[in-house]
Amino acid sequence: MDPRLVQLAYLLSAVLFILGLKGLTRPRSAVRGNLLGACGLLVAVVVTLFSAGLDYRLIVGGLVVGSVIGAVFAIRVQMTQMPEMVALFNGFGGAASTLVAGANLMQTDTFTADVLVATALSGVIGAVTFSGSLIAWGKLKEFRQLDKLRIPAQQIVNALLVLFCIALTVGMVNGEGSFWTVVAYWCASGLALILGVTLVVSIGGADMPVVIALLNSYSGLAAAATGFVLSNTVLIVSGALVGASGLILTRIMCIAMNRSLTNVLIGTMGSSGSVLNADDVYANVKSTSAEEVAMLLEVASRVVIVPGYGMAVAQAQHTVSDLRKILTARQINVEFAIHPVAGRMPGHMNVLLAEADVPYEALREMDEINPTMEQVDVTIVLGANDVVNPLARTDPSSPIAGMPIIDVDKSRTVIVIKRSLSPGFAGIPNPLFAADNTLMLFADGRKAIQDIINALNES
Repeated sequence: MDPRLVQLAYLLSAVLFILGLKGLTRPRSAVRGNLLGACGLLVAVVVTLFSAGLDYRLIVGGLVVGSVIGAVFAIRVQMTQMPEMVALFNGFGGAASTLVAGANLMQTDTFTADVLVATALSGVIGAVTFSGSLIAWGKLKEFRQLDKLRIPAQQIVNALLVLFCIALTVGMVNGEGSFWTVVAYWCASGLALILGVTLVVSIGGADMPVVIALLNSYSGLAAAATGFVLSNTVLIVSGALVGASGLILTRIMCIAMNRSLTNVLIGTMGSSGSVLNADDVYANVKSTSAEEVAMLLEVASRVVIVPGYGMAVAQAQHTVSDLRKILTARQINVEFAIHPVAGRMPGHMNVLLAEADVPYEALREMDEINPTMEQVDVTIVLGANDVVNPLARTDPSSPIAGMPIIDVDKSRTVIVIKRSLSPGFAGIPNPLFAADNTLMLFADGRKAIQDIINALNES
């Protein structure tokens, strides 16, 4: 194929990627944006296959295997498991970059210094992404063994691993022979695998949304570096887009959680500080019933629903949508307060509510709704915990100290729907549950909302 046509096709793919990202910034255009991005990738893959003269038997075999695996995941993975899936996707992307760059290094005898540096970056960043993403996946799956794992002198270990990787990269560039260059590459990649573990393992579970966004950026940077190794324009562009957008998202998440991006980069976001005794905090908890909640809603003029990961687990989004319709039909203003890190990945709650046909206009970001929370008659907290914990404002020693929260405690009445008084991902009790204006409805989220609907219909 004419190289000029290949570059034109790659340019078209890059434009489609950019338009796809632009479409994903708004819910109404998200589907179109996703399709545009997919079309861009299809163009890039087809053009590459026709221009590279590859063995199509291996390519077709890989497509079949990958398609089967992807189809199984698409069918079996629940929406609540999407954060774990995103973590794995990031990791596999990093592993692919490391393997591709390494294979290219082993097949070629001569390299320029800039290509060797790009190869080393691809291997190191890709390996860090792979192992770090696996640790993030394990923390999202709540493997408690990972919480007990501690690295002595962690920052020193991290610094030494980075220095060794840099030294091996210098050895690759200055080496005299392909054998030792390859050995240095795989040694650097192996050390980077360890570095990925040491960077992520100490980070608290409540901070995993930030870590996932950062690892997503890493996977893009690894892909861009691999693009320089292969002299592939579209891989450079797509990797740079993923890397830049992931870094921007990481910054947004850091602001939302009052964290330092520097601390994220060097892996020092572990939970610290004192933890209150749960028995003392929950001494005055008051429980309620669906019928009592229905009576409160009947006389309310403004209701705010705060969704959290518990809503996703209970798959209660459709029932919540039904409740909104019933209350709206009774001239009650119903809004949804969305915390940037509610759930376990950015946008988790937005996707769930959009799936249940909740109008996007009914969703309110934290900064938008907090100034008016004192005017809310009833706030329903459905499965949220850390993002509504007032300790973030009142206890400087708390692990979530300084994290912006939704000020539900300022509303006139708070209804918290949870199965139990179990802590959130930060592992600390929530004084909101025992506040004077709070009532606890202990039940499965979907069942509780359905019982409230039944009580409203019977009134």
